[in-house]
Amino acid sequence: MAEANRKIAFICSKGDLDMAYPALIMGWAALGNGIDVTLFFTFWGLDLVTKKRVDRLEIAPVANTSFKMSMMGLPTGNLGIPNIMGIIPGMTAFASWFMKTKMKALGVPPVREYLQMLSDGGAKMYGCKMTVDMFGIKKEDFLPCIESVVTASDFIDMTEGAQIIFI
Repeated sequence: MAEANRKIAFICSKGDLDMAYPALIMGWAALGNGIDVTLFFTFWGLDLVTKKRVDRLEIAPVANTSFKMSMMGLPTGNLGIPNIMGIIPGMTAFASWFMKTKMKALGVPPVREYLQMLSDGGAKMYGCKMTVDMFGIKKEDFLPCIESVVTASDFIDMTEGAQIIFI
């Protein structure tokens, strides 16, 4: 009896630049290990796969307790300086530019390119029907990597036996 292939599924619910990469990187690694990969984009995660938003993803330093100015070479202390600096006008644009620059220097593809790589590698990608209906998103708004829009129930059925990772 042949053994079934391992499966992993990512639920992408966030549309921030820093929340895009975990599923993309892990999905690519899984494909490289011969694991079946499925990505389900819901709520703000749909920003990752819509033509109007994919190239405009940002990382907001304000209220992001994990965001450290020290990663940008700026001094920090125990005074909550990263959150204070996050309110400075233009800081979101600066932080987003900085992260994209760092990722490019490491050879990490932009989100749009990563999605294409995953699609070309055989990953399956779906939009969440309830969210698509709620936000009024049309099929033509999506990148070509989205195979279809499915319900949460459909997603659960198609990923039976998979490890599920919620991001």
